[in-house]
Amino acid sequence: MHSEILRPMVVLIAWTLVMLGWTLATRLPAMKAAGVDMGTLVGTKPADADRALPPHIQWKAHNYNHLMEQPTLFYAVCAVLALSGTGNGVNAWIAWAYVGLRIAHSLVQATSNRVHARFLFFTLSSLMLVALTLHAALAVF
Repeated sequence: MHSEILRPMVVLIAWTLVMLGWTLATRLPAMKAAGVDMGTLVGTKPADADRALPPHIQWKAHNYNHLMEQPTLFYAVCAVLALSGTGNGVNAWIAWAYVGLRIAHSLVQATSNRVHARFLFFTLSSLMLVALTLHAALAVF
């Protein structure tokens, strides 16, 4: 039998790929409209795209980058919980809460980009990550 906590992990991975698709679907046409020729670009930085493209286009890319940051800790702690046999029940529910909050964060950042709402979702999801980490520590120490 597998650990329930694997399900929210897979959902967050799938959501990250959705954000990648949304990023590409909006960014590539915006680059073309801005006259950016990817064939001639050499050694660019993310700030270059921020200067060349409209902010609402870049919001999706920024969120995709965010999904490569803190969620890596989520994947690691969920793996610890799954391997320790404690990835079911309350820990699975906390993991689902983390995923839901990260998806809400993504939707806010990719659409309205309201900092107050983003900060709220980020803070709440961080608290879920703290709880999972404490539970993982209790399981392995």
